[in-house]
Amino acid sequence: MSTTFTIDTSTSRANPTPAPMKRLTVPAIQRRKFEGNTSEPLVMLTAYTARQAQLLDPHCDMLLVGDSLGQVIYGLPSTLAVTLDMMIAHGAAVVRGSYHSLVLVDMPFGSYEASPQQAFASASRVMAETGCAAVKLEGGAAMADTISFLSQRGIPVMAHIGLTPQAVNALGGYGARGKSQQEHAKIMADARAVAQAGAFAMVLEGVMEELAVAITDSVDVPVIGIGASVHCDGQVLVTEDMLGMFERVPRFVKRYDNIAETIGNAAQHYAQDVRNRLFPTEDQVYRPKN
Repeated sequence: MSTTFTIDTSTSRANPTPAPMKRLTVPAIQRRKFEGNTSEPLVMLTAYTARQAQLLDPHCDMLLVGDSLGQVIYGLPSTLAVTLDMMIAHGAAVVRGSYHSLVLVDMPFGSYEASPQQAFASASRVMAETGCAAVKLEGGAAMADTISFLSQRGIPVMAHIGLTPQAVNALGGYGARGKSQQEHAKIMADARAVAQAGAFAMVLEGVMEELAVAITDSVDVPVIGIGASVHCDGQVLVTEDMLGMFERVPRFVKRYDNIAETIGNAAQHYAQDVRNRLFPTEDQVYRPKN
């Protein structure tokens, strides 16, 4: 019997509750792609808080604690300023708030690129302090040795190729990749290199659809698309983009709700009630019982 954490929604407090672990595992994710085919695509969304994880968990196969939290949570201009401490704090919260999904945590910029040894020190800390099942790191063939080093030492790695946001300065922006024959060949080589190095899956971001299809068909590990192709073995989106929390909608995002408008309307209604002394009412104040 293992211990996981559930959220008591009546108090909004996390309480450790003994429960049999039923989380999806790395081997279970790998087995979803059999002989090059994935009959049921994998579902992945980002999560940064315990409550968000609790709401998403029943519907997802994987929850990614993405370094996109730098922009989504902290209002940073890019992911480059995200720290290992930030990722660990949010990663631990997501693990506490989930039960079913495999939780993986992004390795932030500067925490793994210098050497496989640096990557192991960072990744082992992430896994020990969060309880997550895997880490994700950006980079293709250049990161193959690091992926192999981690995988051989018990740290499952999801690779991230194509448009890699941590390399936005080198790439010159967030445009789709793989338009030229040369870039097409490089990204294809990256996909094969990370798969051969031992990555259990890969995120393929912002690439031309033809390239996404070719990569999905050419590697044995699950390919999770974002701005790629419906043909991929699964899909991932930033949850706040999918929910309509921001005005800007990237081309590859489908909005499934408009939560920003809902929050704005609720705040407006609350402000009106306060200014008109309509809140709190008798239902929200404490009085002696008769």
